[in-house]
Amino acid sequence: MNSFIDKFTLDFITDDRWKFITKGLGVTLEVTALALIFGVIIGLIVGIIRCAHDQQSENERRGVRGAVLNFLDLICRIYVTVIRGTPVLVQLLIMYFIILVSAQSKVVVAVVTFSVNSGAYVAEIFRGGIMSIDKGQMEAGRSLGLTYVQTMIYTIIPQAMKACLPALANEMIALLKETSICGYIGLNELTRGGDIIRGTTFDALLPLFAVALIYLGFVMLLTWLISLLERRLRKSDNR
Repeated sequence: MNSFIDKFTLDFITDDRWKFITKGLGVTLEVTALALIFGVIIGLIVGIIRCAHDQQSENERRGVRGAVLNFLDLICRIYVTVIRGTPVLVQLLIMYFIILVSAQSKVVVAVVTFSVNSGAYVAEIFRGGIMSIDKGQMEAGRSLGLTYVQTMIYTIIPQAMKACLPALANEMIALLKETSICGYIGLNELTRGGDIIRGTTFDALLPLFAVALIYLGFVMLLTWLISLLERRLRKSDNR
């Protein structure tokens, strides 16, 4: 027991080493939250473009609007293919050492990287959710005089969001855990904070287990919150 207390004191109390964990947690949550927001925005835009292209009639594809939509769909397909086909760690290193080499903040590099990466996966989630909505919903909206964009905003997307919620929750959890690689660019996030303590005290057990438990706790919290939201949505559907 005394040995455990001594190790705990050495790892976390001495020289206020617990601050490496708390500060790292703050960076991790900041990167995750910002990347999730921008990733959802990117994914929604890309998903709508791809769905709009797939839902075009043959006549619409021949016009100017169809040509523009075909070009945008091609760009979106390339984006999704490249991002989903390469490791996020490689993307992070490319962003840090090549694309955003002049960036003053490593947090900005991390947020941009994870936003772009998450956006590709969220785009496919939204595309699947939107395409799962019955075509009659779109036809009903158009018959009421709504434009395509208005029908998407007021009718299709709200229904698609409910269908996409479990997959979006999984993406959120994956994004939280993926931020652990930010240490490769020297960003002092949660995992790196634990590793700094390990390198200082030469004790790996407590710092790394503390990091693992913090990740586990946040994943469980997110899972619980999403389950509450799903139950509320189900209740609203039954009213």
